[in-house]
Amino acid sequence: MTTRSPSRRAAGPPRRVTGRFVAALLAGVLTLFVAAPPARAHNGLRSASPARDATLTHAPTAITLEFLARLDPTFTTIVLTDGTKRRVPTGDPVVSGTTGAVRVTGPLPNGTYTVAYRVVSADGHPVQGSYPFTVADPAGPAAPSPGPPTASPDPPTAAAVAVGRGGGRATVVGVAGSALAVLLAAAALLRRRRRSRRP
Repeated sequence: MTTRSPSRRAAGPPRRVTGRFVAALLAGVLTLFVAAPPARAHNGLRSASPARDATLTHAPTAITLEFLARLDPTFTTIVLTDGTKRRVPTGDPVVSGTTGAVRVTGPLPNGTYTVAYRVVSADGHPVQGSYPFTVADPAGPAAPSPGPPTASPDPPTAAAVAVGRGGGRATVVGVAGSALAVLLAAAALLRRRRRSRRP
């Protein structure tokens, strides 16, 4: 009659327990990735007042831009220039959620104007663009005569944009770091169990 070695019978249960433990850890890692919030869509201009290519019979007193995502007030620039590329005086940008606006403080005689914007959304994504509109007030003055253009304001610094861009990746990096920590802990636990079973 053959009897089984006690050491072989004892080796079965710990292996099954270890396998279940590793499977549970892997399930937890997968849950972290599945439960992570999706990456935010890039920001963009939703609407504008005055609208793109609009022809107005009265000069606007403000420029209002609405975007798809919340704006960072620190990096919001809105500039208005006339047909000769000269900057029209405006107030400082006022940001409220997804909307940025400036008050027009200079005169707007009849002519074509360009709205240029540079913004950074709350998730760190930079957006810039421009569009024209026309003032055609029957009772308004004529368009200004050509003159030397004025320089446009400097865009946000590269360092500021880089910091902003990093915010959009914070969630993904955090999830990846948590997953790596769980896997390393599982590997260390398996090595300890194998060493403890060695004679």
